[in-house]
Amino acid sequence: MVDANRTFVIVGGGLAGAKAAETLRAEGFTGRVILIGDERDHPYERPPLSKGYLSGKQERDGVFVHETPWYAGADIELHLGQTVTSLDRHARSVQLGDNTVVHYDKLLLATGAEPRRLDIPGTGLAGVHHLRRLAHADRLRGVLAALGRDNGHLVIAGGGWIGLEVAAAARGYGAEVTVVEPSATPLHHVIGPELGQIFTDLHTAHGVRFHFGARLTEITGQDGLVLAARTDTGEEHPAHDVLAAIGAAPRTALAEAAGLEMAGREHGGGVAVDLSLRTSDPHIYAAGDIASLEHPLFGTRLRVEHWANALNSGPAAARAMLGQDVTYDRVPYFFSDQYDLGLEYSGWAPPGSYDQVVIRGDAGKREFIAFWLKDRRVLAGMNVNVWDVTDSIQQLIRSRRETDPEALSDPSVPLESLL
Repeated sequence: MVDANRTFVIVGGGLAGAKAAETLRAEGFTGRVILIGDERDHPYERPPLSKGYLSGKQERDGVFVHETPWYAGADIELHLGQTVTSLDRHARSVQLGDNTVVHYDKLLLATGAEPRRLDIPGTGLAGVHHLRRLAHADRLRGVLAALGRDNGHLVIAGGGWIGLEVAAAARGYGAEVTVVEPSATPLHHVIGPELGQIFTDLHTAHGVRFHFGARLTEITGQDGLVLAARTDTGEEHPAHDVLAAIGAAPRTALAEAAGLEMAGREHGGGVAVDLSLRTSDPHIYAAGDIASLEHPLFGTRLRVEHWANALNSGPAAARAMLGQDVTYDRVPYFFSDQYDLGLEYSGWAPPGSYDQVVIRGDAGKREFIAFWLKDRRVLAGMNVNVWDVTDSIQQLIRSRRETDPEALSDPSVPLESLL
């Protein structure tokens, strides 16, 4: 029997929100749990959108966090296809797009992120795409299959994780692919130039063409269809479709309008939270892509957009909402699959934060672990086609101890011995 005297509201129908709702029930919360999402689909996981589902290796039903009947069985009240238009902190209520007002005792904001848009002429053409939502993946999957059948061309703006994963999926269908990237290598802002060339070589070997040091300036078309993409270096690339993969921005408008404390741009923006994921309002928490916390391991405020953060921060916030003692200090983690290359990355080491990169294994064969070090301390590690080492890598990061780079690079030295 649900106790109507206590109501916890979750705004955001993604993985973080769904796992928070699941955790509330698992931890014994008997009050009302209201989950509000602006998509009509039930909560789903996003990695398949650029990996298994997009490539045709995974069925659509496999992306959902829970089977549909689970929500009713767990007494989760769903409001799907609904936008929250305002948050009244004093009244402890949110107003929906249909003017329904929902009151809360505790509120979790898990509104996620949205793809950044290309601010150039031609983005209104029918063949210009983004990839963030399941509906985007539904459409893009059909587009890639058609491009493959017709020997069509896809131009991708951005050589980050989404751009490269879509490139791999597109080549799997047989489409021609050109990636336009402003930096000198793909993934420059995540793994730096030392490792970027490995991904250049990987994709080039599979037929992807790169145009580095350039940005798109215009998408040209006729009768509403894409014909070509032009760059600021004067190149014109033939294209039937264009994917904008230039990053994502946290969806913080609701939190900002309510006057919650925000993180600075230098830290990636987002809603400022403490280590229990509580915002500047003691009745409001934030999780997933929008949450920015002062991470004790790295000594800076971090906002992490990856799957593992949504998976783990939603439950952590739910426990904190229940009054449990929560310290959310997980090592950032993500994974990627491209062709026959699989990888896991743990930590945080953007260019400028490290002074050495150590390779353990054979980078030429794409079977190795890369470590990013600062003052001989491991900040991050990426295992490529090497498995069952994530726990050891994360322990090295957490230990903060000085590590001998030679021993770190030697595969005959067990990682556990360096802890």
